[in-house]
Amino acid sequence: MGGGVRIIAGTAGRVAIRVPKGETRPTTDFVRQAVFSRLGEVVEGARVLDLFAGSGALGLEALSRGGKECVFVDEGRASEQAIRANLQKSRLSGGRVVRADVHGWLRRERSSFDLVFADPPYCHSALDRDHLGAMFALEGFADRVAPDGFLIAEQSAREVTREAVGFELVDRREYGSSAILLYARRSDS
Repeated sequence: MGGGVRIIAGTAGRVAIRVPKGETRPTTDFVRQAVFSRLGEVVEGARVLDLFAGSGALGLEALSRGGKECVFVDEGRASEQAIRANLQKSRLSGGRVVRADVHGWLRRERSSFDLVFADPPYCHSALDRDHLGAMFALEGFADRVAPDGFLIAEQSAREVTREAVGFELVDRREYGSSAILLYARRSDS
């Protein structure tokens, strides 16, 4: 079970969620509260995509706060099992779990979403894969976000803010070692 990670608000508020052991670094309750306070009513009725989902904390929070549906994508078997267990425990509907490499899935999937969360493993050295950079470089990635939608990315606070083709950076906030980047889909893309 997760070390104190829970759904913060909404219909499943206060439900503790399972966090897979290993490399998963769930977004803290404090940071999720800040993100969802910033998003406000945008979450209500939204189609949500949770990439590098881990425990599914971001997508679960969105569903609990009125999101219409959420696709959780993670390549780890432990993450897949944790998300399924969390959906069942929280009794949230509209969740679909996909066990796949995020980059490969994005190349195949053509749907667009109102909110896209991306919380990949942080780059700690030049040898680590730059998941956000690879995602932003993917041809047509901006099309995965609906015209009035948002991309919310988490990265190490030490990393530079990335330019993303088809997006405008609306906000960057740091919380300890994490930085949250809020991008809006450009109207001209």
